[in-house]
Amino acid sequence: MVRAERVRIRARHQEADGVVGATQEGGGRVRLELTALLALTACATLSTLSFHEPELQLQEIGVTGVGLTGGTFELVFDVYNPNAYRIRSTRLEVGVDLEGTHFGDALLERPLDLSPTNHSRVVVPVRFEWSGVGAGAKALLTRRAVAYALTGTVLLDTPLGDQRVTLHDSGNVPLKPFIR
Repeated sequence: MVRAERVRIRARHQEADGVVGATQEGGGRVRLELTALLALTACATLSTLSFHEPELQLQEIGVTGVGLTGGTFELVFDVYNPNAYRIRSTRLEVGVDLEGTHFGDALLERPLDLSPTNHSRVVVPVRFEWSGVGAGAKALLTRRAVAYALTGTVLLDTPLGDQRVTLHDSGNVPLKPFIR
């Protein structure tokens, strides 16, 4: 079997006496150049992306249950993603202090999708025990607002790789009424 390495083009197909044009080759080079161009475009797009930490603001605390040994409440956050791309949280750990007393720790391992340049409402459940919470427990049951402090970390999955964001926040937050 004989294989041709080059293709020649003849004018008027089989009737022509002479060969018109040069040997045509280099089809693989066109594919290589196109692949290189696409790779450069992708790199240029990624180089313009930068990561900005999401803004997390505690909106309210809602007591959801009270028992003999403790109770549960929800931290309701407004999370703003300032980035031009979607990010996904893979883990949220937060410690909660109310009225200067450590109340509990929350862990949210459910993935959360945060849309680009958009606000999202995130609800994090917290379980606590009555022993050792003193003034914080009284504030949860009798006040309309409570002083809080939060510390923790959020693990995020971004197009630029995994990011770890540290949380530190404090202030006063309204309490959603337990009894309606």
